[in-house]
Amino acid sequence: MMSALFKPMKKMIGKGALVAMVSGAVLMASQSTGVFAAGGGFPLETPRIDTSNKKSLQRGAKAYVNYCMGCHTADYHRYSRLASDLGLDEDDVVNNLIFTTDKAGEISKVGSLMASTMTTDYGRQAFGVVPPNLALTARSRGEDWIYTYLKSFYRDDSRGGVGVNNLVYPGAAMPHVLWEQQGWQEPVYEGEGDEKHFVEFKQVTEGTMTPEQYDGLITDITAFLSYLADPIKQTRHRIGMFVMFFLLVLTGIAYLLKKEYWKDVV
Repeated sequence: MMSALFKPMKKMIGKGALVAMVSGAVLMASQSTGVFAAGGGFPLETPRIDTSNKKSLQRGAKAYVNYCMGCHTADYHRYSRLASDLGLDEDDVVNNLIFTTDKAGEISKVGSLMASTMTTDYGRQAFGVVPPNLALTARSRGEDWIYTYLKSFYRDDSRGGVGVNNLVYPGAAMPHVLWEQQGWQEPVYEGEGDEKHFVEFKQVTEGTMTPEQYDGLITDITAFLSYLADPIKQTRHRIGMFVMFFLLVLTGIAYLLKKEYWKDVV
């Protein structure tokens, strides 16, 4: 039986995927990872990301295929692995999360890699840079960077066709694909010249979501990207706890053996 989580997917996917295909998706590539991984000098927010929360990851997966996958690939990961890790039936994944086709025009199989249908040549032609693979973004950028980046778009008419800019990554090649949800905002500054500094964002037009709801959406997307970057993290932590317990018991046994061995030694 189809999970209730995915019931609205059919209504969302057409509009969301079209927006993503036309205007790009999350986290356009930069040529200088080291600088922007630290936020480029802009203070980064620290969200509470919990990759053990399967409901959050499921919501993040839904948002990812709606708004990001039209341009960005994540082809180090398979749909079947996603289904297993997120507690989903493969039928749910096939019917609600797979909207790409193979070279023959057939719907991608559940065992397929999570690849975008956008070619690198088209991506370079449309955006001037190939949209990056998002499978390892959380490792290269960090969760704080992703979360703050997705909250820091603002209108900038000087950017021509893009029409927006971003305080975390100035000059980003992508538009704000989640503008309908967040609405439009503008930065407020204080001071002049070298003393000029960012204070806050001012909401110009309302979105379909409240600020709290939008923060929740961004948190889910960030959590899903973090999961993509390290899908074995929870398993590793779980095994690590058993290993630590084993070593603790072994230490106790070794101590008792030491006492027994040396008790008759003067």
